[in-house]
Amino acid sequence: MGGDSLDQVVFWAVVAARLLVPLLVFKFPLPAIVACMLLDGVDQTIFQTFTSLDLSHYQSYDKALDIYYLALAYVSTMRNWASRPAFEVARFLFYYRLVGTAIFELTGGTHRWLLLIFPNTFEYFFIFYEIVRTRWDPKRFSLRWWIAAAAVIWVVIKLPQEAWIHVFKLDLTDTMRDVPWFTPALVVAVLALAAVLWFVVRPRLAPADHPWAFAAGAIPTAIDDERERAALRVAYGRVFDSWLLEKVVVVALVSMIIANIVPSVTATPVEIAVSCGVLIVVNSFIGLWTARRGGGLRSVLAAFVVLSALNIGLVLAASLIVPTNERFFLTAGFFFVFLLTLIVTLYDRYRPVLDVRTGVVRPVPLRAQVEAAS
Repeated sequence: MGGDSLDQVVFWAVVAARLLVPLLVFKFPLPAIVACMLLDGVDQTIFQTFTSLDLSHYQSYDKALDIYYLALAYVSTMRNWASRPAFEVARFLFYYRLVGTAIFELTGGTHRWLLLIFPNTFEYFFIFYEIVRTRWDPKRFSLRWWIAAAAVIWVVIKLPQEAWIHVFKLDLTDTMRDVPWFTPALVVAVLALAAVLWFVVRPRLAPADHPWAFAAGAIPTAIDDERERAALRVAYGRVFDSWLLEKVVVVALVSMIIANIVPSVTATPVEIAVSCGVLIVVNSFIGLWTARRGGGLRSVLAAFVVLSALNIGLVLAASLIVPTNERFFLTAGFFFVFLLTLIVTLYDRYRPVLDVRTGVVRPVPLRAQVEAAS
């Protein structure tokens, strides 16, 4: 990718924003996810306006960054969401899209109708939940209510949007520039929707449960300490359990999709999946071993740095032990170690929060952790 120094500054500033802004979703879920969508929508326009960069390969990286921020949004539901029914709906929508995207990419990326069958309803359902949470307690709504909300989003919003993008291959900014009547019509449609929401929907809403709340709620006190999470892991966790299975599935799917998207990655999907699985199993064993000896690091950043060092060491060791796969371990392996470590670190920290907050498991007294360690 050529260009002068200013071009490079703009490029890396945008890429850095797309990597860092999604991390805010754990503390400011609604503003962060909206910011991610806006960045996704304007990044190419920024490049075209302020740089002379060759963007022929950027679309691939753009799609990879989309998967990245959606994966973080899914993990953030484990920290923040109080409604188990809403979480289960979101989990289905996330994996449904993920599987569809994997099929699309692994079949050559040419059957765009697959993305219409597997729409990204999760993103808008996430936004809907967070809008509800700003004023109401999500626990007051039933599973049927959340399913109905997801169905409306799927049919009314996502199917037309996916058809617009992937079937008709239209771009919003290009259409606004090239079709004179489109922008006025869009403004009228937005104003009409706002009028319906204000005059029809708003008067029928239930009274708010609390003042406006855009920041995520606090982690329950019963699970807000690393020693408490360790106690829960010792009491309920195993090296091979459902948590491990989900981590392997989500990391393998995300990694296979990104590996198939990014042109510079030459590893096969099987190499990616097996390597991710082995690393996560090792991480799970070490995490359980650490929990049984009193817990881990209190800072999520410190935990990420330590686990990153461990995984880089494992990648280096693998490159020496399996020389026939040296190219994979020394290139793609490092490319994915950041993503794998980030998801595993955040998942291990916040999945216990979800289960305690939603009543799936009971918090374990710290004395149980001390007894297990002795």
